[in-house]
Amino acid sequence: MAWQNLNIAIESEIENIFDKILSHRRTIHSNPELSCKEFETTDYIISVLDELGIKYEKITPTGVVAILGQGEKCIALRADIDALPIEEDTGLPFASKNKGIMHACGHDLHVAMLLGAAEILKKHEAMLSGTVKLIFQPSEELLPGGAIQMINAHALENPRPMYVFGQHINPEAESGSISTVSGPMMASSDELYWTLIGKGSHAAQPHAGNDPIAAAAELVSHFQIMLNKARNPLYPAVLSVTSIIGGSATNIFPDSASMQGTLRTFDDDLRTQLHEKIEATSRTICSLFNVECHLEIKRGYPPLINDEKATSNFLSFISEYLPKIKIEKAEPKMWAEDFAYFAKQIPSVFWFLGVKKNISEPTIPLHNPKLNPDETAMKSGVGALVLAAIKFLK
Repeated sequence: MAWQNLNIAIESEIENIFDKILSHRRTIHSNPELSCKEFETTDYIISVLDELGIKYEKITPTGVVAILGQGEKCIALRADIDALPIEEDTGLPFASKNKGIMHACGHDLHVAMLLGAAEILKKHEAMLSGTVKLIFQPSEELLPGGAIQMINAHALENPRPMYVFGQHINPEAESGSISTVSGPMMASSDELYWTLIGKGSHAAQPHAGNDPIAAAAELVSHFQIMLNKARNPLYPAVLSVTSIIGGSATNIFPDSASMQGTLRTFDDDLRTQLHEKIEATSRTICSLFNVECHLEIKRGYPPLINDEKATSNFLSFISEYLPKIKIEKAEPKMWAEDFAYFAKQIPSVFWFLGVKKNISEPTIPLHNPKLNPDETAMKSGVGALVLAAIKFLK
């Protein structure tokens, strides 16, 4: 691969192996596995690495780190590998064979693109100016997340990368486009669980009991006011109560009710402040109804923050060496990604890869049983991974 004709060389290499990249994607798509259970997916990844002659180590039950090149100078490329508990409804000839499980978040494409990049980089391994780590990470969809497990298993050591790169498909964006932004890219994600314990009574005698339903309704209403008043409006946050369960009849106040929801922010200090505010508010409001409140806040992934200098350089490299790729400034999403754990430790760049073939048609979103990304978008994704490995090592 001639460095002086890098754009032509990368595009040519991708075209030469694109049928294999498609095959990787469709094989993985047909055989999806849930978080922490990606045993066959990992076996498939290992079989491809063996075929390519790439060294690897399985550092968690389903997590793999492969190595290309040599030397202490190192960058890492990451793909997540797990699927979701969703029944597929696409009608594709390579649809999921596993009932109730589907790659509805694009991780099948992520793996296929990293395997494609691996093949190209292996072919030109002698020309790499250092080491490339390929991180195939399990369990992105399930707390506490596979990223922290991989980090604890020393995925970022021996050698330690200077930068980590990752991507995620975006069904809202034009196919083949790449969008990113320095700073906040995705939000933290915390799960909230309330148990409200009151005193059951006849519905015709509310004064004889302590109504947990009324307390729950007041909490939901108050949280929106609290979120508006308890934070600087320049710092985004979302507090969504997504479930209230309580009661079973029209003439009975229940003894208890439960609620659950999520908190999302881009700022860890604000995140901590809101945890404290939610706890205090929950206790205070429930006490007004003589209802006991138990709140569990399950801390999820931290905010995903892109490194400013690395992001700027990444976009410059794409513009110069892969000019056919449309670049857009990303709108930060209140989605969450455990890639954030890598970015918290090492300067990182994470980008969205557009996979919408016809931009004028209605969007089928992530986590939808009909999700059917445009596979040709993977050419841009592979190109970006290969280019990041080459240029950031140089």
